[in-house]
Amino acid sequence: MATPWKDRYALRTEGMGSSVIRELLKLTEQPDVISFAGGLPAPEMFPVEEFKQASEKVLTEHGAKALQYGATEGYMPLRSLIVKQMARYGIRAREDNILLTSGSQQALDMIGRLLINPGDKILVESPTYLGALQAWSAYQARYVSVPIDQDGMRTEMLEEALRSGPKFMYILPNFQNPGGVTLALDRRMKLIQMAEQYGIPIIEDDPYGQLRYSGEHLPPLVLLDCEHLESHAGDTHGYFDGNVIYTSTFSKTLAPGLRLGWIVAPVDVIKRCVQSKQGMDLHTSTFVQMVAYEVAKDGFLEQHVRRIRQVYAHRRDVMLAAMERYFPEEVQWTRPAGGLFLWAWLPEGMNTAELLEVAVQTQRVAFVPGHAFYPDGQGKNTMRLNFSNATPEMIEEGIRRLGVVFKAQMTGASRAEKMIERVLT
Repeated sequence: MATPWKDRYALRTEGMGSSVIRELLKLTEQPDVISFAGGLPAPEMFPVEEFKQASEKVLTEHGAKALQYGATEGYMPLRSLIVKQMARYGIRAREDNILLTSGSQQALDMIGRLLINPGDKILVESPTYLGALQAWSAYQARYVSVPIDQDGMRTEMLEEALRSGPKFMYILPNFQNPGGVTLALDRRMKLIQMAEQYGIPIIEDDPYGQLRYSGEHLPPLVLLDCEHLESHAGDTHGYFDGNVIYTSTFSKTLAPGLRLGWIVAPVDVIKRCVQSKQGMDLHTSTFVQMVAYEVAKDGFLEQHVRRIRQVYAHRRDVMLAAMERYFPEEVQWTRPAGGLFLWAWLPEGMNTAELLEVAVQTQRVAFVPGHAFYPDGQGKNTMRLNFSNATPEMIEEGIRRLGVVFKAQMTGASRAEKMIERVLT
């Protein structure tokens, strides 16, 4: 008899589902579709030649080591490079505070495995990163959400959410995915204070922090937490006794195909993460780590990020200007100071999932409907737009096409409302 596989799946799989965005990408692979759907970096910005040279060097000089098993914690020179990178933001980490991961998505899954019991509540922004919801739903988490506005999480609503007893808070403070918003400094301080007051840790997910195009850099939550604890408890040896676990990635600065991210955390947390990772994949690819180090070292990463900022800033500006020209006045959107995304609200009653189908079929343009980013399924009138993976010309034309779709739908809705009014009167 054939195995009835559905009867063999673990209960945790009931909370699992396919990524809306991954499924959309299949649709948008068609060459005539202008896609603002994926969170893809611009492939023309990948340092292909540098990776080619680095790969040859690693294989020539360290081939046997590069192709061998490695330490679960990660390649030491790369961890040291990350220590120096973190120091630029004032974060006083050491190598034993850092664990290299197979992308920051693995870091999120690892955190779920380490901290979440079935039924635990997790406090998230609303909307929030879909990948985190996917990772933690597999561990049967429940969610408590706090809305965002143009200045990030509305911290005046935070205390009520904290009283529900969440296991931890999950925050994307810089150019949030999907909203594109940045958490204001006063709200960051409020968040840190409330974390200490309620004894609830913060997971700070910062994949876009280096991609700021305008405005002043704001200190990371992990640094503010360190300073707050020291001001109240004296010398705590810095970050290592704090309430924040920090994650980031090379996906947005070098290339996503590396699948290379990292966790910065207190030593005891790192030890537990190492144990967890050993059961996942033993360690992140030694070869990939060594090649990434060769590419990133000697200041190249900083130079490369500066070039990326210039390109993405221009594309953001093109998209914002096009939206002003082509979108109906009823549509509102964020104006991100960095990152890869902006967020738009259509009038209440409109459904962006339905509009996506119309947009692809009639105008050959795609975006991500916003409801997938809400743990409670809200946001049916919202959408996420990516500006990094399209040329300025494609952005201009794609936004024009979306404007056609929105205006047609709004005109139709307006006519229907007027007809109903006539019937009722």
